[in-house]
Amino acid sequence: MRPTAKSYFSGAGLFDMGLMAGGVDIQQSLEIDHVCCDTLRKNFTHTVLECDIRDKTVLSQDPADIMVATYPCTRYSAAADIHGTRTGDELYLHFFRHIAIERPEMYIVENVPGMRKFPVVMEAMTKLPDYYLNVFCPVDALTWLPQRRKRLILIGTKRRFVIDPPKSKKRISLSEVIEPNPQMPIPDYIKSRLNGNYRDKPIISDPSDPYSVAPTCVAHYAKDRGTRLVIDRSHPDGIRPYTTREYARLQGVPDSFSFAGSESDIYRQIGNGVAVPLGEWIGKEAYRYFN
Repeated sequence: MRPTAKSYFSGAGLFDMGLMAGGVDIQQSLEIDHVCCDTLRKNFTHTVLECDIRDKTVLSQDPADIMVATYPCTRYSAAADIHGTRTGDELYLHFFRHIAIERPEMYIVENVPGMRKFPVVMEAMTKLPDYYLNVFCPVDALTWLPQRRKRLILIGTKRRFVIDPPKSKKRISLSEVIEPNPQMPIPDYIKSRLNGNYRDKPIISDPSDPYSVAPTCVAHYAKDRGTRLVIDRSHPDGIRPYTTREYARLQGVPDSFSFAGSESDIYRQIGNGVAVPLGEWIGKEAYRYFN
């Protein structure tokens, strides 16, 4: 049987896509961001709830075998230390509320490793009565993709079950991600960063080097394309930002996937997403659990 799942904080649906590829039927996605909801509707046929989870009662929704949460990581990430915002938030409590009332057969949480620094959050997500926990940290997108992206994965099941860790395999190379001759102008602020006029210089990756990989795709790329650059000898400047398509490929998103919104919206959705192959690994393990 293909288990059913409800996805919370779904974003553009990258994790949903991976779970589906692994053998899980997504029954419902809940997301507050309007542009993300448009992307979900463009690419999926399941129900999309465009609302705030804080306003949604549990019993007004149909039950599912699995509940999945990828609640925002901005308050848990190391980058939040720079801005003094590494404070956590209360959204995890609303997912906790949904688990506690519905009691699904399985629940899945994905977040940054920094979430472990919040004992109250970790206690809520790992000490639910009658659930056995599998914890993986870090799971790195480098297992599948040319992108450094470490994540914390929690999987709770009502039956004792050993989740197999992600299998290491030959990942795709950065050169396979890069588009040929994209027309990308270089804004002056990027040239200024390259010249050392910012606090930090960009992270530059070279597709001609088989060992070169991209840094973590971040949502902030929507505002500042100068933090991550790729060498492109066909470009007039020899270096440029990643295109939206390349950024999506770094997350394992197929070219057939269609994003809603502006170019900046697309970068933001990708940076906030979950690497698709990570979702597929979990989807396959969930399928194995239910079968």
